[in-house]
Amino acid sequence: MMTAAESLELQIQGACDPAFAAVRDALARNFTEHGEIGSAVCIYHQGQKVVDLWAGHQDPAHTIPWREDTMCIFYSIAKSICALSVHMLADRGLVDLDAPVATYWPEFAQNGKEDVLVRHIISHYCGVCFNDAADPGDIFDYDKMIRVLEAQELAWPPGTKGAYNTVNIGYLAGEVVRRVSGQPIRDFVRENICDPLGADYKIGVDEADLERVADIAPNPAGFSMAGKAGPGSPLARAWQAMPKPMNTDLQNTAKFRTAGIPSFGGFGTARAMARIYAALVNGGEIDGVRLLSADAIARATVDQWEDEADGTTGQAMRMTMGFWKNTAGLTPMGPNPQAFGHSGSGGARALADPERNLALAYVTNLQSEGLGTGVRTEAIVEAAFAKL
Repeated sequence: MMTAAESLELQIQGACDPAFAAVRDALARNFTEHGEIGSAVCIYHQGQKVVDLWAGHQDPAHTIPWREDTMCIFYSIAKSICALSVHMLADRGLVDLDAPVATYWPEFAQNGKEDVLVRHIISHYCGVCFNDAADPGDIFDYDKMIRVLEAQELAWPPGTKGAYNTVNIGYLAGEVVRRVSGQPIRDFVRENICDPLGADYKIGVDEADLERVADIAPNPAGFSMAGKAGPGSPLARAWQAMPKPMNTDLQNTAKFRTAGIPSFGGFGTARAMARIYAALVNGGEIDGVRLLSADAIARATVDQWEDEADGTTGQAMRMTMGFWKNTAGLTPMGPNPQAFGHSGSGGARALADPERNLALAYVTNLQSEGLGTGVRTEAIVEAAFAKL
């Protein structure tokens, strides 16, 4: 909780359309009532940027103000950006989503994986959610991870059970992108998504960016996802390649920030992520820059599977080809059942509501108390739809 003096010093900066004043109010309450350290939110509505706000500090010691260009980790929202990259190649006729992954990556067919399709890997529906031959810390060695995944056996036949692919999906999608385009996924994202849109988001920051990256602070309630990764659990098995310990101290290092870990190592501003999602919710185009055709957007957002308990985290999930949707009793994407997006384990959120043509991105440097959900994130999402 903020002290009265700290509350007086809090200055929310940026711009907010009066119609979305509830978002500004929710952001302020996150600081005064819920211990927020630093955060930013950006919203596009009907193709126009209507909210672009930031406040607080980059560091838990409250010594470095959160600036307009402060970057923060978006965690697993990077997964949706990797999936978007595959959809862009498919939209260009370079990838067939219904073709086996081995069509583009022949070595992947080892150990019974010849029937895994491209759409399976970006839908968390492939049965390749474990990395049993990896050593702790292999997430930092892209080439090693690719060899591990080539040798990995299927957990179950592809297309039969969904499992949130916490570690592997970025490498699986990234290698398809690399084999087809000749570019590492971080370069493809920069040159084909972020540079054309003018979006300040990177899978792995540059050395020059380090001083403007916000430090992550653990939530006093603990990191809820870690509680699901006890010895012998599916999630612990899926995390075999993770460093030990995988904590905020490591995530605040230059090594982690610059590594370009494709599954959860993307950093940027809320403004950048909202702009990417604004293109997706606006028929694939924003301000004359097209990422995908309308047909490709429709294909990417068709439901692929839904389960009350997915195969790794045990949480309820409803998944398209790369994007989450709401499930019964859980509405992280707002009130529209057809809204789509992604959460990040630290509390980051990106969503697109096609019915309202609204795109939202929120990012914080205080990890959430929930599994990609939390009181601060949900308050921002609820406020965004308050007048709609």
